[in-house]
Amino acid sequence: MSRTRTLDTPGTGAGTAPEFQVRPEMLDLVSPPGDRGGMIIGADRKANTPMTASILRPEPTRMVTVGGLYLARQIALRAIATGAWVHIVTGRPAAWRVLERAAGRTPAGQPAPVVQTRKLAPYDTPRATEDSPLLIVHDGGAVPQEMFPPRSAWQTTMYVLPYLHPQAGSGTATNTADLILLQRLPPQQAQLAARFWYFDAPQRQNLIQQLTQIPDDGVIALGDSLWMPLTLVTAPKEREILGPIRRGD
Repeated sequence: MSRTRTLDTPGTGAGTAPEFQVRPEMLDLVSPPGDRGGMIIGADRKANTPMTASILRPEPTRMVTVGGLYLARQIALRAIATGAWVHIVTGRPAAWRVLERAAGRTPAGQPAPVVQTRKLAPYDTPRATEDSPLLIVHDGGAVPQEMFPPRSAWQTTMYVLPYLHPQAGSGTATNTADLILLQRLPPQQAQLAARFWYFDAPQRQNLIQQLTQIPDDGVIALGDSLWMPLTLVTAPKEREILGPIRRGD
């Protein structure tokens, strides 16, 4: 799948989603479409139709979220619901306990192993497969080090950037990402985004302005040949876990 097809609309693909075993409670959180194994990340602003992202796919994948914890937590929560293992590598583990609680416990009363929180240090990650895809959430600040590059199919590394730092553009995380999800940025950071991701020259100022005017429940999905304004949508049970849609940490 090319980078231009990381984001899809339901019904445009011929594949089927792999089967996973997951707790029934998690299925209530999100209803992912079955046409490409994609994950609903929002709705098209104009048509109000669901938009899906092929976040867990049969090739190594990098993605970046910019704007705060809510968006990153929602993606991780939905990845769990679709059957993925989620490893959260962070220096602020308390901020991610909500996902561990949402995943529940085993019959023996132990925390469900599908969600694991780790320190910001390299370690041997499990082998990702179609039956057990792996999402590594790298919550390592505005200029993250490349500790967990995706090396195999069905492994995705998601870099959680609280804001755009001038040095972030020189890192692998940002300049090789297959999908970038941007919440509203202040003007200076919007200018950085235009520089990092080579906005089309004739549309550059218009796109920068759009980035500074995204509503709190909005996000721009960015990739090769992709600029898609979306409205974030939260299911009732997601809202119970994550609270209302918001920006910032």
